[in-house]
Order: sequence, then structure tokens, then C-alpha cells
Amino acid sequence: MCQSSQIPISVEETPSFYGIDHYGFPRAGADDPLDPEGYYPPYFQSEHFQKYGYHVEELRGGFYWVTSAGYDAAFVVTEEGVVAIDAPPTLGENMLAAIEDVTDRPVTHVIYSHWHADHIGAASVFGPDVEIVAHRITKELLERFPDPKRPLPTRTFDDELVLEVGGVSLQLSYKGENHCPGNIFIYAPRQKVLTAVDIVSPGSVTFMHCDASQNISGWYEAQSQILAYDFDYFVGGHHMHYGTYEQVKLCVEYFADVLEGATAAVERFSRSDALADIVTGTGWNRIFVGTENWISSMANYTTRHVLEKETSDGRLWWERLAGATTQTKYHAYTVLESIRLERPRPDYRLRGENPPVFLT
Repeated sequence: MCQSSQIPISVEETPSFYGIDHYGFPRAGADDPLDPEGYYPPYFQSEHFQKYGYHVEELRGGFYWVTSAGYDAAFVVTEEGVVAIDAPPTLGENMLAAIEDVTDRPVTHVIYSHWHADHIGAASVFGPDVEIVAHRITKELLERFPDPKRPLPTRTFDDELVLEVGGVSLQLSYKGENHCPGNIFIYAPRQKVLTAVDIVSPGSVTFMHCDASQNISGWYEAQSQILAYDFDYFVGGHHMHYGTYEQVKLCVEYFADVLEGATAAVERFSRSDALADIVTGTGWNRIFVGTENWISSMANYTTRHVLEKETSDGRLWWERLAGATTQTKYHAYTVLESIRLERPRPDYRLRGENPPVFLT
């Protein structure tokens, strides 16, 4: 039973949504615009995709992109065999099917972009005899949290590794923690294809909370690092598309606007006097309610800044990137918290009564 002071919770339960009032998240979509025209590519409605749930496409020179229209992976056909990059469970055995669509050569190598199960949780489909290449930290995390569907890497590196297989060169690089520790860049210089997972998602604004990334300062740094590469094709791990250089730049522009709005929100609402005003408004015996209103004020300010700002081509973000109207509020929260937690503060509380205003 609920405490007498708690508002009773009403439930909306349907096959498509489970909702509760007062304390939960509302159903989205009723007032949101359609995703941008052209976001859904032709393969999405193809008979093959609708029947089998995957699409494979050659980018250049034996480098293939595979998608489930939610998760992406890749593979390279070489003279000696196939090098696979990641194995998302949403693709699973469809990774093998996609490879078999284009070659009868065996998979000899697998590269892990990082350790997360949503991207490599089907790696066991390649069997026990493949060489698995990953960053040292990825192996350490998989040893700590073992999973038979994510076999341990057999070859690791710290900073740089050039993987040469059957006349194909892949440059693996670790530039520091971004989405998570051990997340690497994989570059095919001859094909001019860059794989960097969970940093940007061409065509969309990425999944909520900056793709659930752990180090947001490092994640922003990774966006600049991506643009320093000379690539024509980009594999980002999500969503409907591989990307071009210009499409990646568009995603970077969007997150620059999120950072701009979040910075302004923190400067306005994360002041000690602003926080006190908001908490006082809900009562000192409801600190957590006041804190939520404080954080929500900053997230809402950031969201409005992003969604009402005219972008570089004169349109709004929802007209250019899918997910802008639903995901921006989550990105706003994540980025403003990273400003508060990771970036330098201009001041702090001084001792004594009635100290000058400072950022909390």
C-alpha cells in the first residue's frame, strides 16, 4: 500500500506502452514531428530486410557495412580471410549470413571496438579459432566480468596497432577514455573507412545520454579526433546509416549546440542563489523535489536552446537529425552534469556569512 502522503499511482498498460502517472515518464510521440525526410533508407522497406532483419553493403575495396537498422558492424574481406569488426546481438548469426552473402572465406580475425555486450555480445558465433584483437582495458574488463558470448581477446595493445591481414591494413588507435574505457578507433586507410563506435550516429542525434557514455569530456574530444581522420565512410555502431564526413560534421555541430546551451544553463541556474531560490520554492523538507526542479530547469533551458536554434543551413535540428525532439533533453542533462562534474569551476564558496555567489 502507498503511504497516505503519496499520490496513488495509476497505470496505463498496453502492448505498446507501460505508463504510470505522477512519477514516471510519459508516452512520447503524440506531438512530435516525423523523422527527417530521407532518414529511412530504401533497404529498410526491402523484402530481404523485412524478412531476414539485416542489410549488408560494400563501402569500398572489400570493406562491408552490416546493419540491423539499429546496430551496425563491419567486416573486411582479405586474401587470407575475413576480419570482422564487432558482433552485436541484434545481428547475431546475421553477421555470418552477411559475410556468406559476399564470400566463402573464413573469419580469421575479430576486432572488438569496446567491451559492451550490445556491440560484441554475439562474438562467440565466430567460433573458438579466430584471433580476437582489442585494447588491453577491454580484455581486463572482460576478465573481470566474464561472458562466454564475449570470448577474451587473444591479442591486445595499449596505444597503436597496425593489423595486417591478407594485404589489408587496419590502423587501431586508443586515444583515451571516451564512450567507455578501451573504446578504440579502427581506420582502413586504403578504403578510407573509419569505425568509431558510440560517438556519433550519422543521420540522428544518438541514443539518450550521449549514447550512455561514461566520460563526456573525452566523448566530446573524440568527436574532434574523428574529424582529424581522412575518411569517406564512417561506421558509428548505430543507427540506420553509415556516414560521410559531412554527416559526421553535422552530428558534431548538434552536440556543439548542446554544449553551448548547457553551459549557459549552468551559468544561470547552477549559481548558489538560484539553487536556493528553487529549493525554497518546494520547501526545505522536500530537498529531492527541489533538486529535481533545479536539474530540470537546466535541462529544459538547454533543450529549448537547442531545439529553437537556427542551424547552419537555416533549418531546425528536428528537420536535420532524427531523434532531436525526444533525445535532446537526455543529452542536455548528461552534458550539463559533465560541465558541473568534469570541467573547471570558476569559483567556490568562501568562508563567512553571506558569501559571494558561486557555482554549485
